[in-house]
Amino acid sequence: MSGSNYPVDLSVKPEVKAFFDPATNTISYVVKDPSSSACAVVDSVMDIDYAAGRITYDHADEIIAHIRDNELELEWLIETHVHADHLSGAPYIQKQLGGKLGIGEKITVIQETFGKIFNEGTEFQRDGSQFDMLFKDGDTYKIGEMTAMVMCTPGHTPACMVHVMGNATFTGDTLFMPDSGSARADFPGGDAATLYDSIQKVLALPDDMRLFMCHDYGQNGREIQWETTVGEEKEHNIHVGGGKSKEEFVKFRTERDAQLAMPKLIIPSLQVNMRAGQLPPSDDTGRTFLKVPINEL
Repeated sequence: MSGSNYPVDLSVKPEVKAFFDPATNTISYVVKDPSSSACAVVDSVMDIDYAAGRITYDHADEIIAHIRDNELELEWLIETHVHADHLSGAPYIQKQLGGKLGIGEKITVIQETFGKIFNEGTEFQRDGSQFDMLFKDGDTYKIGEMTAMVMCTPGHTPACMVHVMGNATFTGDTLFMPDSGSARADFPGGDAATLYDSIQKVLALPDDMRLFMCHDYGQNGREIQWETTVGEEKEHNIHVGGGKSKEEFVKFRTERDAQLAMPKLIIPSLQVNMRAGQLPPSDDTGRTFLKVPINEL
């Protein structure tokens, strides 16, 4: 049991295969149960050429090929949150390999907020029913013989969840590599003080816990990285490490966020990801469109 009172078993060591998408600086993962052929996919990507309005699936196909080539059985597709910088490839992968699609229960808050921003009609369900599982804080689920556990970590978005699978934890956008700090907290429903508290929950896990990032941007020109440890983050994270106070963090995060541009793919990403990776319904002619709300974000 960790200091955060969440069940943790560092003796379970899943195999983790990372897939980096350079177009969005996203890292997706295939996580294999060490005792069986069961696996989970975390934060997959669907490719979009936004300027051309063209969807492709090269990144998802790479994940599918890895699972098939290694004769794995996909049991879960995990979304750590509703991403604002890439489109989810989960339903495409699920259609070919099966598995359940899960996200945090506060997806309903995201759907309500952005359902209004994108002027979605009453046919857009705001109850999270597009997903197979809505996780609550402390929930557990099985990947083969391995028990995975979910931590509610709002702040970047209200629906952010961190998934602990044996000695591997998948942080979503709650934390970045130590030299990159933390994610922004200025999206609708985000809050810097809440994010600080969530990060402290993650840092209360054992120091040897492996942490896997959802994004990396090659800080100061270094090579892309995605794995660190709780101990490294506690000591060296530039935003929260070394015992930085909540007041320090909130001041820095608020000032920093005010200088950041919106992610390039935020408009298509939110419309798709709040639908569990599905595109909006086609119109009477069978064509599919994305909306661009003016002066709303």
